[in-house]
Amino acid sequence: MRAALAVLASAALMAPAAFAQESGEWNFQVALDGKPIGSHRFVVSAGGGPGARQVDSRANLLVRLLGIPVYRYRHQAEERWQGDCLRELRADTDDDGKRLQVAAQRFDAPACLMGYAYWNPRLVRQQQLVDPQTGRLTAVRFERLPDAAIEVAGRPVPAQGWRLLAEGQRITVWYAAQGGRWIALDADAKGGRRLSYRLSPPSEESTSP
Repeated sequence: MRAALAVLASAALMAPAAFAQESGEWNFQVALDGKPIGSHRFVVSAGGGPGARQVDSRANLLVRLLGIPVYRYRHQAEERWQGDCLRELRADTDDDGKRLQVAAQRFDAPACLMGYAYWNPRLVRQQQLVDPQTGRLTAVRFERLPDAAIEVAGRPVPAQGWRLLAEGQRITVWYAAQGGRWIALDADAKGGRRLSYRLSPPSEESTSP
């Protein structure tokens, strides 16, 4: 799932390609320290009028130790957007038995807030984001990282990296250098562990999890 850049013009130069895909499906394979633990799927679609978008996010993770389940995480969120502005959020999260729910929280105009919309390349200009688990605003800061080759579906992909910093969070988001599509994410987890998202091959993206 947290500093906007000082000058908008320079932000535009540093941000992922403006023509990055902002609708479609993103099916991620999720791993903890390199071991598969589940999947997270994002579907962004048009609907409800000009500039309107709907986002459906579903995660299902299971961590095992010596074959025994030790941690479960399930998350489902439905979002309504108008352009780059989040207008409504519904979410249900089961964090290893701890239930968190957001029931139809609305964000009225003229305020324009964003959630953790990694699929939107303009995310990196934000100074605060809406937490999809709680509906609360969180202060965030973004740092540009050196370009790197990120392995996706068994092949290296030239990518632009951004580090998202927030209280208790340190997340690295990767966008394909060509086209700007969101392709990967890495996050620090408890105990010095590493949580990783890698985009599934196209043939797998077209099927339901």
